[in-house]
Parts: sequence; C-alpha cells; structure tokens
Amino acid sequence: MAKINVQQTDVTILQINETDYISLTDMANAKESESRAADIIKNWLRNRYTLEFMGTWEQINNPNFKVVEFDHFKSQAGLASFVLSVSEWIEKTNAVGVIVRKGKYGGTYAHKDIAFEFGSAISVRFKLYLINEFQRLKEEEQRQLGWTAKRELAKINYHIHTDAIKQHLIPAELTKEQTSVVYASEADVLNVALYGIIAKQWREANPELKGNVRDYSNINELICLSNMENINAVLINDGVSQRERLIRLNKIAIQQMQVLANVENRKMLK
Repeated sequence: MAKINVQQTDVTILQINETDYISLTDMANAKESESRAADIIKNWLRNRYTLEFMGTWEQINNPNFKVVEFDHFKSQAGLASFVLSVSEWIEKTNAVGVIVRKGKYGGTYAHKDIAFEFGSAISVRFKLYLINEFQRLKEEEQRQLGWTAKRELAKINYHIHTDAIKQHLIPAELTKEQTSVVYASEADVLNVALYGIIAKQWREANPELKGNVRDYSNINELICLSNMENINAVLINDGVSQRERLIRLNKIAIQQMQVLANVENRKMLK
C-alpha cells in the first residue's frame, strides 16, 4: 500500500499481483464529501462512454471477460432507469479492472488506466496532477529498487566470502564464539580497505544511526565492496595472509573507486 497526495487529497494505491490499483473512493472524496463518494462512482459507471471504455479495456486485458453480459449493460446505458454498481459490474462480467475492498483500506479501486479516466469525472486539473504524482511514485520505486538490488548483490557475495573463511581460516574445533571473532575480523579487513575504519569505530562515531557502515554506503561503494568480497574469497583460497590481503584490497578499492567516480554515466549507478 502506498499513498500519493493529489491537490491536498490523499489517494491510496494498492498493489495486487504486481498490478497497481488506485482508490476511486479517495479520488471521489476530492470532489464531494466521503458520504457522496459511492454516488459519484455509481453515476460515472452508468454513463455510456464509461461503460464502453471499461468494456473495451476488459476485452483487451481480460480473457475471461463476459462480453455478452457487457453488451446487455451497454444497451441500457443512458436510460434514466439504468443503475449499475461496481460490485454488480464485477459479478456479472467477471471484470478485473475494478475491485472492491472492505476493511481499513476499503473502497473501490481501479487499474491505473481506468483510474486516470475516472479522474476526468473529478476535473481535468485533478486528472493531470494524479498522473504526475503516480509517475513520480513509480520513478521513486524504481530508484529504490535499483539500490536494493545492488545491496542484495553485496549480501549474496558476502555469503561466498564467509564460506571461504569457514573452509580455510576456521579450524573445525573452534566454538561458535571463536568463529564469530574470525568473521568479524575478516569483515573488518574489507571495512578498513574500503572505508579506512573498522565496524566498531564507525558505530562509536555514529551512535545515532542504526545498522552498519554498509547500510549507509552509496552505490559506487556497494559495487566496489561486492567486487572486493569476491577477490578476498579468492585470496583466502590461495592462502594469502590477512595482512597481505588488506594491502592488496586497499589498492584495489582506491583504483575501483577512482574508475567509478570518473564514469561518464555514473548517475545511472546512483
């Protein structure tokens, strides 16, 4: 669930099966009071153009849409006696473009294509602001996804790194407590090589922050760290001493950070 603010109105967005559904109920509240939202949606739905739009959308996107029932509703659209609720539309036609939810985030929701069209029933200005805010939200999600993917890559490589430590540096007779000391030591080899400090020093310098120095790294640092973890695992397998590995990794970190800083398209890495 996410929210965007459109002309001082909070609009809820639900993601169901990786598809975004925007709250028509919240949108209707921007035009009338909350008690009138259902009537606004119902009046919009009984419009002939609205039914043709939604029916066409369903035929393109929903292979299980019941066209015969849709034609029945369309033939009645525009008549003074014609009334159609969202629930009835869904039940009779097997539509998926709109959904009804109960509970804390209850209300009527619609696929973004349909929600943007409903925006016209509020106002043209509201519709344009809605599209802009929705696109801004999606762009922000993509930037966050890119950072998360790189962070997860560093975590995966860290497992490779710790496996090499376990196989080559930790005797079988060591206790779990002794093992953790060795892991911490090896993690700090990378910390010192890249950041110039060990984990304890960073925590002491940043007592108000949660997590560790890697959680506050930029994209270039995470890419360099990912590469260093792989290289360190190879060096451990080759029996290189910790001191020698630290020296080599520090040189590699300096070189790689210089390259990353000078990449012409480095904005794509951030």
